Amino acid sequence: MNTVGFIGLGIMGGPMADNLLRAGFAVVGYDLAEDSLKRLEAAGGRVGATVAETIAGADVVITMLPDSPHVEEVALGPGGILENAGEGLLYIDMSTIRPDTSLRVAEAAAAKGVRVLDAPVSGGEKGAVDGTLSIMAGGEADAFEAARQVFDVLGTTVVHVGPAGSGQTVKAANQLVVGGTYALIAEAIVLLEKSGVDAHRGLDVLAGGLAGSRILELKRTTMINRQFKPGFRIDLHHKDMGIALAAAREAGVALPVTGVIAQLIAAARAQGHGSLDHSALLKVIERIND
Repeated sequence: MNTVGFIGLGIMGGPMADNLLRAGFAVVGYDLAEDSLKRLEAAGGRVGATVAETIAGADVVITMLPDSPHVEEVALGPGGILENAGEGLLYIDMSTIRPDTSLRVAEAAAAKGVRVLDAPVSGGEKGAVDGTLSIMAGGEADAFEAARQVFDVLGTTVVHVGPAGSGQTVKAANQLVVGGTYALIAEAIVLLEKSGVDAHRGLDVLAGGLAGSRILELKRTTMINRQFKPGFRIDLHHKDMGIALAAAREAGVALPVTGVIAQLIAAARAQGHGSLDHSALLKVIERIND
């Protein structure tokens, strides 16, 4: 696989495409944002004027898009991937979307002779830049093996988690854990500060003990300093929590803590913080305590 068509060159997709270029892949990219296309060209990639042009001659096509409707339009819509795909193409959707959408795409792709994986990622912008993403892939085992040379460039934890749609279900579980962790760190900061304890020292101790986590390692200083430059926006996490709750209903399970976290993220969005990093849940907890 030498040529990758990459659709969606935003905060995550842009650096992922850069890493593929550095690894020696030819990358043809498509995005609605002109700045993203200029960045790709500057890195040595080519720009496709349409989806069809972007995937022409590609061995593998990757989409990294905001939500289910965008994937449906690009993959299934007129002028989209499946309409223009040659038999044997490997299509990897690395967006975070509803599992049932991934299943529909997989069924439509199979009818066209296109191999497909739903392979959402975790690790945020830093993971995308560093090539250290966690990748959870759903689909056929042979498609997963074919995608390994691409995945190994983009991530360090790469797992085939099951059939089509499974990757999205695992990502839903990831997002509810991430959201809950941010909320609890936010509460810890408020408790420490309101009690007159140095929050930096307090969280340093927590990070070295059983309460330690990747989020606490990477985000405790920026949270305490109220620096919420987006690596992953509240708006997107709000969308993801909706996916998690929908998956829970589909599975017939009750996730009460997830419901509370979803409401806190919805509150952050309602308070105008949707464009901030999801660590801005701290602003919601602070407002409750003002």
